[in-house]
Amino acid sequence: MANDPTLASALHLTLLRARHLGGVDLEVARRALHSTESRDRVLARRALAHHQLLQRDEWLEALGDDSPEARRDALEWIARGTSDERVLDGVRASLDDADPLVCEAACFALGELTDLQSVEALCRVVRDHDDPRCREAALGALGALGDERAVPAIIEALNDKAPVRRRAVVALAAFEGPEVDAALERSRDDRDWQVRTAIDQLNPHGVEESD
Repeated sequence: MANDPTLASALHLTLLRARHLGGVDLEVARRALHSTESRDRVLARRALAHHQLLQRDEWLEALGDDSPEARRDALEWIARGTSDERVLDGVRASLDDADPLVCEAACFALGELTDLQSVEALCRVVRDHDDPRCREAALGALGALGDERAVPAIIEALNDKAPVRRRAVVALAAFEGPEVDAALERSRDDRDWQVRTAIDQLNPHGVEESD
């Protein structure tokens, strides 16, 4: 029982208190960043990030962590806000992560951070990624960014799997123009009822206005 990995260690408890009780022991937290246990590293980063004490190089180390869960957790924290260009470069690079959930988290972060430099890379995810969760997340980010360069990729996604098509419809709501209206109109006859419902709920631009 003493070696049960599910039990919180003294270090885990110290790091949890550091985050939730307002004080953080920098020496303990930074030492834990290099622990062999991914849980320690995640908790240390959370404690330091919560107090805005995590430095650029430490964020970059987090994005390159051996643990996919740790990389994903770092991206979720970064999504709350950063203007550091090197960190943003690391987030963009995470779109190519081998773990789909890390890629998904990177898409979300780039949308939250309104990173227009990532539009073309997000379009590649929409068109080429094997995992539909990543394609959906990239569409969500492109809709949030609202950059016209994304329109062709979003319209192409209306031919993807049903959940991806639904996300594409929502993303297109951020855009205007005849091409967008025509694409949405075609999707009114989509074989998936949820896609059709999404269009009705959005009240797209082609709806006639009353006098």
